[in-house]
Amino acid sequence: MLAFLFSQLTGLVAKIMIGAAFPAGIDLDAFYVANQPSESLLTIMAGGILVSSFIPVLVKFLVKEDRPSAWLLASGTANLILLIMTSLAALEATFAKPIVQYLLGAGFSLEKQSLTVDLLRIQAISIVFFGLSGLIVGILNSHQKFLLSALAPAMYNLGQIIGILVLAPRMGIYGLAWGVVIGSALSMLIQIPSLLRLNGQYLPTFGFRNSSVLEVFRLMAPRMFGAAVVQLMVWVNTLLASHMLPGSVYSLRLGFSLMMIAWAIIAQSIATAAMPTFSAQYAQGRLDELRNTLASTLRGVLLLAVPATVGLILLRVPVVAMIFQRQAFTADTTQMVAWALLWYSLGLVFHSVLEILVRAYYAMHDTKTPVLVGAGAMTLSIGLSLLFSKLFVGFGWLPYGGLALAVSVSTALEVTTLFFILRKRLNGIHGQKIAKGFGAAAVGTLVMGTVLVGWMQITDSHSVALATLGSVAIGGAIYAAVLVALRTPEVESVVRMVKRRLSQ
Repeated sequence: MLAFLFSQLTGLVAKIMIGAAFPAGIDLDAFYVANQPSESLLTIMAGGILVSSFIPVLVKFLVKEDRPSAWLLASGTANLILLIMTSLAALEATFAKPIVQYLLGAGFSLEKQSLTVDLLRIQAISIVFFGLSGLIVGILNSHQKFLLSALAPAMYNLGQIIGILVLAPRMGIYGLAWGVVIGSALSMLIQIPSLLRLNGQYLPTFGFRNSSVLEVFRLMAPRMFGAAVVQLMVWVNTLLASHMLPGSVYSLRLGFSLMMIAWAIIAQSIATAAMPTFSAQYAQGRLDELRNTLASTLRGVLLLAVPATVGLILLRVPVVAMIFQRQAFTADTTQMVAWALLWYSLGLVFHSVLEILVRAYYAMHDTKTPVLVGAGAMTLSIGLSLLFSKLFVGFGWLPYGGLALAVSVSTALEVTTLFFILRKRLNGIHGQKIAKGFGAAAVGTLVMGTVLVGWMQITDSHSVALATLGSVAIGGAIYAAVLVALRTPEVESVVRMVKRRLSQ
């Protein structure tokens, strides 16, 4: 979790520098639209999809201590990923112009479209590095190695910082695009030392006749379909935002990124550590332990995500202002980003719980159920985006907020459906235990939120930094105190762990 926190902080630094270096109009809208195709292909073909499909298959061999088969699987999968991602990068660069003109940037001016095409072609290179990086994450996590993989996103952010500091002064926004490529390469390279220490064996094979390699891609297929539906929703929202107020694309992207910082620290870190355990428990038929681990994991996520949701909603404007508002990032941009953050934050709890639930499904070698449910939810999201954006206009609100709300509502429906299906499949998930955890989180958050509202009124005329940092410190302390008073088991476990570490 600390490594994920560090990665998110470096990402925040990169976003601060990007917002200060470039205005929210032409340059940043073009950059983030250009980044979308590469990000979509990465999401569909590699990254989390590959990791979640690859780990359960690899863990089966590791549990049996069959290392030759494990490394044969890893080699075949790596060679196929390299071939596929290189081909997709070439196709993306070739068809960059129609992608921008007709799919993502139809609302842009001709000048803005031309810039977007150039930036898209540069960033297409990053797909290859990210594909291999995602596979290495799966190999390391299967061996219970998490640190360098969790630091890989920090290297990606470092590449963007290099692009801003070193390349952008001479190349402008093009320097930032090349920074993305540099960062993707660094995110792969930082994991190599840990990979080499596993003393594995690389084999020059595609594994076309290897049933385990085929099983990985069989497990990936449903998820790829589901991810494609999700990316379709993202593309529709990007297209709709391109017709809205200049800066809408950037505001949506940054608002979502801020929400995802909390998501990554809370949910992604916990889910990453839990996934190999889920897989091993299922592979060994220990379903009682799997139910208990899943319930405990969901409790931990809720205890962190519920207060984070309320905190982001209450502090959205001072948080954005304190972090970003300087140089090219104006007070108007702060309000635009905070507006998107408000509606995205409503879905933080659901995004966090979703990350745990889908890892449990994947550990059970079921990629179809979460994909079908997710595809349905995201299809609904497209309709909600059109509906909510029109309703927001009718209310006199900025319409891109409706696009963010559509994502939160559809995610809530997706989580609810997946939870009840999984509970039935496992004959229960200790629902009472989870409910008690949510109750403790709700009580602590209510007290925390009440105190924060009063604190913000007192500090309203003072500096943004004082209001924000003070609110975070006081809110965190109040929430922790309530959990201690309620004798929450997770807090007591943390206290015992700290005491044990200090005594050692």
